[in-house]
Amino acid sequence: MIDKVQASIAAAVAPIHDGAQVLVGGFGDAGVPYELLHALLDQGTRDLTLVCNNAGTRDTGVAALILARRVRKIICSHPRPPMSDAFANAYRAGQVELECVPQGTLAERLRAGGAGLGAFFTPTGYGTLLAEGKEQRVVDGVGYVLEQPLRGDFALIRAHLGDRWGNLMYRWAARNFNPVMCMAARHAVAQVDRVVELGALAPEAIMTPGIFVKTVVPLEH
Repeated sequence: MIDKVQASIAAAVAPIHDGAQVLVGGFGDAGVPYELLHALLDQGTRDLTLVCNNAGTRDTGVAALILARRVRKIICSHPRPPMSDAFANAYRAGQVELECVPQGTLAERLRAGGAGLGAFFTPTGYGTLLAEGKEQRVVDGVGYVLEQPLRGDFALIRAHLGDRWGNLMYRWAARNFNPVMCMAARHAVAQVDRVVELGALAPEAIMTPGIFVKTVVPLEH
């Protein structure tokens, strides 16, 4: 019997090792797996590379990991959202590296990684500092930059509902990066508001199929 439900958040993040590349879902505060990130902090895992939309705010989530000096590198498209002093101070002090990726390019790199595709050309960033060191070419008068697929050892994501097979549904804007990050990770961990019975989710309404999810952990017991 397939049952991917894990009883505790601590157990769900236990496989994440030092030096891992972790994809972190969310856009703003929507769909951010705060509980999983804080469990990772409590676990003491360090030397992490985090792939996320922004570099964290206040002192929670990604920012909490940065403040604890657990993060070696951030790959993101928006490193300085409001109240992002944790990242800004760490970056100025040389404590964390930054790879800045345009938002659409970040999503497409993850999609390519999850779909098993190779590098792709995009016009975004052509002729700018973001294209330095990358192959650039002009096709039919349009400049393009070659971007590489992006994958993770783990993904930490937040969904609304999940079942024991790992099928997921998201609520409102929480869908954002979460589905594509599940696809691009070797081991996706989903915190859900509630686990429902198998068959309760209509097949046509499932947003992330369980084949892309390794672990489901409910916030409601």
